Amino acid sequence: MSFRAHESAVRAALAAPSRRQFLNRLGAGFGTLGLSAVLADAGRLAADTPTSVSSLAAKPPHFAAKAKRVIQLFMPGGPSQVDTFDYKPALAKNAGERPALVDRKSLRNTKGGLMPSPFGFKQYGKCEKWVSDIFPKVAGCVDDICFVHSMHTDLPEHASAILMMNLGHLQPTRPSMGSWLVYGLGSENKNLPGFIAMSPRAQPRGTLANWGSSFLPGAYAGTYVNIAEMKPDAVVGHLRNPVLKPDAQRRQADLLARLNGLHLQRSEQDAQLEAAIDSMEMAFKMQTAVPEVFDTAKETKETLELYGPGEFAKGCLLARRLVEQGVRVVQLSHSIDGYDIAWDTGHDDIVKGHAVLAKACDQGIAALLTDLKARGLLDETLVLWGGEFGRAPTSEGSKGRDHDHYGFTVWMAGGGVKAGTSFGATDEFGLTAVEDKVHVRDLHATVLHLMGLDHEKLTYRYSGRDYRLTDVAGTVVKGVLK
Repeated sequence: MSFRAHESAVRAALAAPSRRQFLNRLGAGFGTLGLSAVLADAGRLAADTPTSVSSLAAKPPHFAAKAKRVIQLFMPGGPSQVDTFDYKPALAKNAGERPALVDRKSLRNTKGGLMPSPFGFKQYGKCEKWVSDIFPKVAGCVDDICFVHSMHTDLPEHASAILMMNLGHLQPTRPSMGSWLVYGLGSENKNLPGFIAMSPRAQPRGTLANWGSSFLPGAYAGTYVNIAEMKPDAVVGHLRNPVLKPDAQRRQADLLARLNGLHLQRSEQDAQLEAAIDSMEMAFKMQTAVPEVFDTAKETKETLELYGPGEFAKGCLLARRLVEQGVRVVQLSHSIDGYDIAWDTGHDDIVKGHAVLAKACDQGIAALLTDLKARGLLDETLVLWGGEFGRAPTSEGSKGRDHDHYGFTVWMAGGGVKAGTSFGATDEFGLTAVEDKVHVRDLHATVLHLMGLDHEKLTYRYSGRDYRLTDVAGTVVKGVLK
């Protein structure tokens, strides 16, 4: 052994504690363990197992956001653009004709000649926007709305098109837009899910895929609520524990969290386990939070009258209450009893189908925009209205219209969009988008942008590659931004 190595060994030996010192320190350590047990029993000691930050904890955006939350008013079935918000007087001038509608392939989705809208249109607001008579109350809000008339999508088939609008993909194998938003931004409420999907009666076609998280951790999935009954204690299934009282549930949840925390510490990183821990904690907290936020009886008489009667109107009121409590994403789908694509009634009779559906949602939508604005929430809340595609300006039978995915209308309000404007255009008959065309993936990129997220950077690695909501496409539509 060299002199330097020998010197180091001697120093180490001299620095080691003596037998007396070792026993003294060990005894003191046992006392500390006893103190920790006493403090733990008294509830004065922090959790003794490492826990990760909740998956739903609020996260900073990529850049300054215009909106903090999203309310999607989804109209499954395909509302007709030429009978709602895309006024085309040329239809009346050319009724019954079958002209070359922009390009011949577009004619494959038309069956009869051009059919004028059976509804009247009037101009509203300072922006002088033409709106159908079936939406008189929404028409009163046009100065707060940005209409996008040049939407188009890939297929004119309901199931695939609904998935494209909600997932950015034609198959139910990807996370929903709401799940991506919660994954990117978390939630601002610790007692409610970050994403809540609602509908009266029927779920939209595709059901849970429309609010599911797919390969993202389960904590980012939407929680579905059927608002038909509107009983605060029953809107979420199996909300109450029929056996254990709240204090016993709290002790059980804490024990499970500690055990899972130990397991998580050993596995270092396990997204599924983290999601399970978050889900169990959220399930416990929801027992109190859900009945409270869904109890609309606490609203004033004036507010209840503003929204009016009906299930969709109550859904709009709940959407406001949820975003007011910090829920990141709310999806409210329009449905009727036993029919998951309500607006598809336009096949048989536009007058009966669209008039009835519009009447059921018109007041609630207008009240939502008015209420959000009055409470100072509209500037930070993006409201998105639309279906999976539109309907052809030609006739199907004598009174109906077939699907049209070549050009249709959606609109947005609040959350950083240009109010009182219209963007893009379809041809003179309303069949095909011809000016400033916007694909569904462009719409998704724009929603993420308004929420402060770069759609190209919001990715998740799965099965050996990075996935994103917009796949390998999508461009932010800067023309709709303030």
